[in-house]
Amino acid sequence: MKKVGITGQNGFVGSHLYNTLGLKPEEFERVDFHKEFFDFPEKLDAFVGQCDVIVHLAAMNRHPDPEVIYENNVKLVRELTASLERTGSKAHVLFSSSSQEEKDNLYGKSKKEGREIFAQWAEAAGGKFTGMIIPNVFGPFGKPNYNSFIATFCHKLTHGETPVIDNDGEVKLIYVGELVQEIISQIEGSKTNNVYEVSHTSVNKVSEVLLKLENYKKLYFENGEIPVLESKFDLNLFNTFRCYFDIKNHYPVKFTQHTDPRGAFVEVIRLGIGGQCSFSTTVSGITRGNHFHTRKIERFAVIKGKALIQLRKIDTDKVHDFYLDGAEPAYVDMPVWYTHNIKNIGDEELYTIFWINEPFNPEDSDTYFLNV
Repeated sequence: MKKVGITGQNGFVGSHLYNTLGLKPEEFERVDFHKEFFDFPEKLDAFVGQCDVIVHLAAMNRHPDPEVIYENNVKLVRELTASLERTGSKAHVLFSSSSQEEKDNLYGKSKKEGREIFAQWAEAAGGKFTGMIIPNVFGPFGKPNYNSFIATFCHKLTHGETPVIDNDGEVKLIYVGELVQEIISQIEGSKTNNVYEVSHTSVNKVSEVLLKLENYKKLYFENGEIPVLESKFDLNLFNTFRCYFDIKNHYPVKFTQHTDPRGAFVEVIRLGIGGQCSFSTTVSGITRGNHFHTRKIERFAVIKGKALIQLRKIDTDKVHDFYLDGAEPAYVDMPVWYTHNIKNIGDEELYTIFWINEPFNPEDSDTYFLNV
């Protein structure tokens, strides 16, 4: 088992890497990192001393003064290498550099210089180092106006604002889940490389991305329809978009119910893709679920009885409670990385329709059990 520490553990890429490593407790032990470790050499040394692998992600991406970015990022690298030297660490250090290394800006300069400092440490100390050159990263839970233009677009479209394109160029992109798998493959491997270029997985014009997101807003955010998703990039972009909702106030979404003397009719879902649709009954007091997915799209639709649906992002304590009643049929969709459940809180049997975008595969279920 490898002990892995991540500087910048609570950041965009860091939190995804931390949570993904947590899915394999038999392979990885996570050594927790806190931002203040950089302010106390003894705490930083204690952290470094525990690690077989250190993934250095801590960095500043945005600041009004580019000099502050440069100085901060280089300072963090120097403090970590000083700790590696003090402790005589033999950890494998992985550094997230950027495709902006060759651009004429201080952020790219800070990344290139940081990579070179680590490479010099490894050569002098006989250490293991991998400098990863990473393209533009997008995915769920990125900060608007900070991590990615996609995060900014998603936030604006789901919060009543209008995105603006500053430069409609082609952008090489990688989804954060794909990047995390690249990092894990480097953690697992024995080879090191001072310059390891992570390949982008898609190339898109900014305007093309915005057009897709505007379509998701119209079809899904406003009308609950699952759009056509023609590629893996589309699925990743759609799952990213879904995580920027004001979840507390968006759900539950009530269906349009048509009634006449024969009874009632409700359209549960419109699909631009396939998937698996299921039906369940749940007796009073019983809870189903308590699991999360990292890629699947899932809808719970209550059509009879009273239910409590709960959601919690796995690395937070905040629980969202949604009360649904079959008298007014409604649905809740499950964002990725949110553990969720459904409980029958009524006296009668609960009837629920479940839809998920891919048939269940026990060998690759993308289902991880965790109590809400």
